Amino acid sequence: MEGNLTIKNVMSIDECEPFVRGFRADNIFSDPMLSSDEEIKNNLINAIGKKDSHLVVSICMNGQMIGLFSFLALKEERYLEMLVGLSRYENAYGAMFAYLKEQFNGYSADFVFNPNNNLLYHCLEQNGAEFYEEEQRMVYNNAAPHVDTAGVELLTEPYVPAYIGMHGTDMYWTGEKILAAKNQFRTFIARENGTVVGYLDVTCCHEENELYDLWVREEYRRKGYGRKLLAKALEMNQPKGMMLLVETHNEAAIRLFESMGFEKMENQNSVTAHLQM
Repeated sequence: MEGNLTIKNVMSIDECEPFVRGFRADNIFSDPMLSSDEEIKNNLINAIGKKDSHLVVSICMNGQMIGLFSFLALKEERYLEMLVGLSRYENAYGAMFAYLKEQFNGYSADFVFNPNNNLLYHCLEQNGAEFYEEEQRMVYNNAAPHVDTAGVELLTEPYVPAYIGMHGTDMYWTGEKILAAKNQFRTFIARENGTVVGYLDVTCCHEENELYDLWVREEYRRKGYGRKLLAKALEMNQPKGMMLLVETHNEAAIRLFESMGFEKMENQNSVTAHLQM
């Protein structure tokens, strides 16, 4: 598709709602970050009104919208995260990357997208992105199963150093950032004889909260602590929903989540790519 490309800020959901609706049933170009009404609200509708921390732009060809992109854009942290990326045209992705390079040079950026979207994949590849494993989206659809949660509790101040010391650092939401966003997250810890042996981070501010990180020390695995942590999080999350992303090859984790009432969501897998703009 050739013609004159223009990029402009989106000022209202009315400008793009029909365009977004046209991608819902598209298994190749739909966006995994728009899988629920709440995600549409958070990643697109609310983002349009948060111009200090978000960017929502459309790409038009001869006056016709051919691309829509929403980003979390944190200036102080020099960080970008693509929240929405919709287009069926290679030149729309090219124009988007050219715009980002101009406006956000030097930023660290993450892109979460549909693994079937080869146009975006190749554009990211050409720009030197690092790709992570494909992830399966799973959603909790049952009452919390009865699991003994003895030894699991909400994180309190005495155990913060142990939590920080074991927390993963190869992610945006590090332990320090989780603790600084107490209105957004709950953190649970598992203890054995006073020793912190695992933790779980989960959002607490949505109608469908997301499990971000579940980890148990290797020497304490296969003792049920992952199940205990998850059961306590599900118990405190009621009556809200919960979802998670798990690497598609991690069969043990998938079996655990299925045994706790989570179900795989078809055609909602995602891939994350990271690059320095």
